[in-house]
Amino acid sequence: MKLKHNFKNLKVWQKSVDLAVKVYHMTATFPSEEKFGMTSQMRRSSVSIPSNIAEGSARNTSRAFTNCLDISLGESFELETQTIIAHRVGLLDQELFDSMNQDIDEIQKMIIGFKFSVESNPY
Repeated sequence: MKLKHNFKNLKVWQKSVDLAVKVYHMTATFPSEEKFGMTSQMRRSSVSIPSNIAEGSARNTSRAFTNCLDISLGESFELETQTIIAHRVGLLDQELFDSMNQDIDEIQKMIIGFKFSVESNPY
């Protein structure tokens, strides 16, 4: 089967992988008591963003792909919420919080734009 989108070439996938790596590095500094709490939640949601983009690229219809993009977008909002909470409880300093928000916002806009593109150009 020939895929319409090679996910590894998608800028939104590349940036979301970079974000997941950033989350892994960032959460490595969290206290050990957060291992099964905030650390686990943030890592899971950050990994889900590019994973759902990749999964969608293997789908046979635009509708199925956009569904995966919707899930990816939802995971990005989940990560954004977790970032806000981590900042409020003192796990993230202002500089890292601002950097994370900027990255998440950019990825959210890219997912929304890509979803519109896929919907406008069905396979």
